[in-house]
Amino acid sequence: MRSEIEINEIIRLLELDYPDAGCSLDSKEPYELLFSVRLAAQCTDERVNQITPILFSKYPSLAAIAAADIGDVEEIVRPCGYYRAKARDIVLCAQMLLEQYDGEVPDSMEELLKLPGVGRKTANLILGDVFGQPAIVVDTHCIRLSNRLGLVENLKDPTKIENILREIIPGDKSNDFCHRLVFHGRAVCMARKPNCMDCSLIHLCPNALTAD
Repeated sequence: MRSEIEINEIIRLLELDYPDAGCSLDSKEPYELLFSVRLAAQCTDERVNQITPILFSKYPSLAAIAAADIGDVEEIVRPCGYYRAKARDIVLCAQMLLEQYDGEVPDSMEELLKLPGVGRKTANLILGDVFGQPAIVVDTHCIRLSNRLGLVENLKDPTKIENILREIIPGDKSNDFCHRLVFHGRAVCMARKPNCMDCSLIHLCPNALTAD
């Protein structure tokens, strides 16, 4: 396990490298971000950002989405993959938000997890980005980099990783820290052939020059 000094230095260097890091999904309303995250499962954020303007233009309100024909939504979100499940979850989630939450996205993990298609990763992102709460978003980048940097040891289970990171990453840094892991994972510490020689964390990484 890394020392507090090492963890703080990792946080500091990532802040220097990615000062403006944030969610790369475009949205104007909390429910739009919620649905965008659902579409982003097994899909790139870039592709989702191409599709959501079409979706939200045709259905410009939560009520409009709730009343939408699922088949029509399927055709719009088809390029995002798994379009049947995603379209169903989006429409059912819109209906549930209207019927049980007065059209508002809930601000607690417990309530968010009741929504169709929402797991802990999505819930954490909403809690962090929308409500400013401490949040640990464990996606593929977070899993990979947490292991490579020695923040966790040989773990793939997202919930276990989330729990460990909550203990070692200060709450007021946690949400942005996870966003910065995504940026670093895309730009430098890729899944294959990480660019260790251009990594500001090379002196802190126990797997530098060995990861593959």
